[in-house]
Amino acid sequence: MNSRLFTLALAAAALFAQSDTRGIVPEEVLKARPGAAAAGSPRYQAVGTMRPAGAARQVGVTIWRLRHAAAADSGARILVHDEANTVEWVPERVSSNSALKSGDRVRLSIESPEAGYLYVIDRERYANGDRGDPYLIFPTSRTHEGDNRVAGGRLIDIPAQDDRPNFFSLRPGRADQVEEELTVLLTKEPISSIVIGPKALRLTNDQVARWEKEWGAGNVERFELTGGAGKTWTQAEQQAASNATRLLTQEDPPPQTVYRVAVKPGEPLMVKVRLRYSK
Repeated sequence: MNSRLFTLALAAAALFAQSDTRGIVPEEVLKARPGAAAAGSPRYQAVGTMRPAGAARQVGVTIWRLRHAAAADSGARILVHDEANTVEWVPERVSSNSALKSGDRVRLSIESPEAGYLYVIDRERYANGDRGDPYLIFPTSRTHEGDNRVAGGRLIDIPAQDDRPNFFSLRPGRADQVEEELTVLLTKEPISSIVIGPKALRLTNDQVARWEKEWGAGNVERFELTGGAGKTWTQAEQQAASNATRLLTQEDPPPQTVYRVAVKPGEPLMVKVRLRYSK
């Protein structure tokens, strides 16, 4: 093998080793949970073009799409109150790049390996790149009684299981809307300028633009749990999301999507979770 081919072979081997290492990067979310590590570590695949994040922090997000419960389902179910009826639905995992339809019912689970405070902002995004008004959909005073604290092993469900409704219905506000853009924001201390109420809080464009400029500049890597899409809600996830004292252990299911963000310890962490509409 000549020197040029040998150099290329070394480069390819280094790239493969780097990709294999990245396949286990998201384990920080699990290590923050109590208990011993599970026998078989979950595997994640990098999504899209990866940008070296260097020193980075992580947050786990799972998007759930509800479907009608079937007799063969053995996992957890969620009760949805439709006017006079109570119907059982099963939350099912979807990947972060799944195409969703108008009318789909979705829920979110968010998990941080670090202690802090969670905020989630929703805004519409259109085909020309414009965005609608930003609304703070979490926290609200009616969801977990306004408690937006996060810590290792604590699972935050949005909406909460006892909210009415306890799901989001995806319905485009305009014909050219392509996605719901959810901004997940983790801070070390509460944001003092935010005063929550029982409903989603309308934020100003300038306020959100300032946060995005200050806190959204870090490179982001995204990882999807191998074989996770299509898995249904478990009793452990249901219990952990409804009871703040019930922490997920390292043996419980990991998050579907892990975001790795190049941001220093103690600084706010911001990622965009995109719920895309099918064409």
